[in-house]
Amino acid sequence: MIKSLVRRLHNRVERFLALDNWGEILLLVLSVAGLAVANSNLAPTYFHALHAPLGVGPATLSVEQWVNDLLMALFFLLVGLEIKREMVGGDLSSPSQIALPGIAALGGVLAPVLIYVALNWGHADALAGWATPAATDIAFALAALSAFGRGMPRPAFLFLSSLAIFDDLAAIVIIALFYSGGLSWPDLGLAALALAVLVGMNRLGVRRLAPYLVVGLVLWVAVLRSGIHATMAGVLLALTIPLGDSSEGSEEEEDAGPSPLHRLEEALHPLVYFGVLPLFGFANAGVSFQGLGWSSLLDPVPLGIALGLFLGKQVGVFAFTVAAVRLGIAKLPAQVSWGGLYGIAMLCGIGFTMSLFIAGLAFPDAGLAGEAKLGVFGGSLLSALGGGLWLALARRRG
Repeated sequence: MIKSLVRRLHNRVERFLALDNWGEILLLVLSVAGLAVANSNLAPTYFHALHAPLGVGPATLSVEQWVNDLLMALFFLLVGLEIKREMVGGDLSSPSQIALPGIAALGGVLAPVLIYVALNWGHADALAGWATPAATDIAFALAALSAFGRGMPRPAFLFLSSLAIFDDLAAIVIIALFYSGGLSWPDLGLAALALAVLVGMNRLGVRRLAPYLVVGLVLWVAVLRSGIHATMAGVLLALTIPLGDSSEGSEEEEDAGPSPLHRLEEALHPLVYFGVLPLFGFANAGVSFQGLGWSSLLDPVPLGIALGLFLGKQVGVFAFTVAAVRLGIAKLPAQVSWGGLYGIAMLCGIGFTMSLFIAGLAFPDAGLAGEAKLGVFGGSLLSALGGGLWLALARRRG
C-alpha cells in the first residue's frame, strides 16, 4: 500500500514538473521580461550588457554571441537528437509515417516565404529576412494544442510534432546554406576532421559520451571560425551519437542500458528548457519600441513576417495536406477531422524561438531586427489566438 502511494505521488510530481510545460512558461516569462527591460529606464544597461565582451583573447565574444552561438548550439544538438531518434526508430521511421507531415511542412515553408517576398520585393536589405516566417516553434505549438485542443486524439499531436520536426530540419538547412558568412577553408578542414573522428567512434561502437562531447567541442570551435553558423555543430554532433541497434524498450537495449543518444537527450532536456531557451528569450526578445508606432506594424518587414506566419503557415500547411490526401499520397491522421487539422495548421504559425533566431541572423541592423521581431511577436500571437479560438469552437460544435 505504501509503495502504491509513493508511486502515485511520484507520478503526480512528474506530471506537475513536466519539463516542456514549465520550460515554455519560463521562456515566455523571460521573453516578456526582456521586452519590458528593453523599453524601461534599464534599457541602456540591458543593451550594454548584451554587447559586453566576454572571454580571453581569440575566445572573446559578446554576451549575446555566447548565447546565440554556444548555448543555442546545445538547443540544436537536442533538436538533432530528436530528429535522429524519430527517423531511426520513431514516428518518422517509415515512408508512410513521414509522407503527410513532410508534405505539410513543405507547404508551411513555401507559403510564408512567398508572402514575405511579395511584400518586400525591391527592398534588398529587407529581403534578407525571407526565411524568418518559415519556422514553427514546436514547443509553443504543442503547448497551444494541449491547452486549446482538449479531446484531440493522439494522432493530432503526432502529426503536429512530426511536422514541426521537418520544419526544424528545413530551418537547419536554410541557416547552413543562406545565413553563413565567408568561409575559412582551414577551419572547415578541421571541422571535417573532427566530424570524421566522431563518425569513426560511432562505427567502432564507442558508447561513452565524454569522447563525443570533447571532440564535439573541437567541432563547435572549428565551425564557429569557419564562417558556417556555429549552431550547425550541434546538429552534426547529434547525428554521430549512437542510438543503438535496437529499439529503446527491447531486451537488448535493457541489457546494455540506455543508448548514448537517450542518455544525452535526457540530460540536455532540462538544461535546454530551463536554461538555454529562457536565456535566449531574454537576450533576443528585447525590442525597443522607441520610434515605433502602430503604423510600424504595416511596414513591409513586420507585415511580411506577421502575415507569413499567420496566413502563410495555415494556408500552406492545410493546402498541401489536402492535396496530399486527395491525390492518394497520404492519409489523414486517424480520428482527426478536417476542421481539427485546420486548427493545427493555424497553430503552426507560432514561430517564436526559431523565427527570432533567424531574424537575428538575417538583420545585423538593429532597426530592421527590431521590426522583424515585432512581426514575429504579432504573427505568433495571432496564430496562437486564432488557432486556439478555432479549436475551441470546433470542440463546442463537436
